[in-house]
Parts: sequence; structure tokens; C-alpha cells
Amino acid sequence: MKILILSSSVRQGRNSHRVALFLQERLLSREGVEVDLFDLEAVDFPLFSERLSRLEEPSDSLKEYAQRVEQADGVVFVTPEYNGGYPASWKNAFDVLYDQWKGKPAGIASVSTGSFGGSQVQVQMQWVITKVGMLPTGVFPVPKVTENFSETGEALDEKIPGRADKFLDSILSRIS
Repeated sequence: MKILILSSSVRQGRNSHRVALFLQERLLSREGVEVDLFDLEAVDFPLFSERLSRLEEPSDSLKEYAQRVEQADGVVFVTPEYNGGYPASWKNAFDVLYDQWKGKPAGIASVSTGSFGGSQVQVQMQWVITKVGMLPTGVFPVPKVTENFSETGEALDEKIPGRADKFLDSILSRIS
């Protein structure tokens, strides 16, 4: 099975990508699981002007993105919480597709430097992904990300891997 991890922050000095790297490693350690880490910061992604299906000449990066989402059996969204909501980069990347999301199980890893772990963005994103026919599975709130993860994605708290595995199990169990 193939899981797409969408790392949605494009902000300089971003912290949520640490969690994307960590989850990638947790998934790669499982037998029969392929991981595709799609990092919005590393892609020249156009500003949303229309859904992909309605664009006359979509960019190559947009076509590749759609193909990668289509090929995934499930999705992990990794997002920071900005002012109580999701980043514009996530919404931009999400809205450009529609049919490609339908029926896919999706988990949300929400990240913050504060104590609440992006609890507000989880609720918003669950509502949005349900509207396009995705199947919300679990959430993985990450509070105080800079204290709990190294810059390279190593968990600094021994409880995190177990919590992460339960979160990932909630996605994988909806696929198999």
C-alpha cells in the first residue's frame, strides 16, 4: 500500500516538516508500505486559479502532484496551525484537486510550538476533507514541536513513537 505524506508548510524556519520526516520513517519501517513524501516547500506550486480538471494547460508540477495523489491509497496531512487555522499553502494544494481525494483515508498530524498541538486546525481540516469524500481516520496532535522533535525528525520524547504508531494504524487499517 502507498501512503502520501503532504508536508504543507512553506514557511521559512518551519517546524512541522520535522513531524513529516518522523512519520515517513515510522511508515517505512512497516512491511508492505510505500511512502511518498510530497513537500510543498520543495515544489514550484502555482497559486490556485481553477481546479486541475478545468485547466486548459496545467503545469507539469501540477500534473505530477495529481498523479501522486491519485496513486496513493491513503494520505497523511502534516500541517502547522496558523492563527487557529490551516496554512494557505495547504488549502491551495488541496483545492486544486477534487476527484483525486475521494474515498481516500486521511489522517491529520497537526503541529504547534504551543501546548495545544494544533487542536483547532484538526477540526477545520476534518470538515474540509470530508466535504470532498475523504475518510478521516485519526489525528496526531504535536504540541511543543521544537521540544519534542529534532530538526531531522527524531522524536525526543519516548512516548511519541507509540502515539504515532496508533495514529498510523488508524489510517492503514482503513486501507487493508
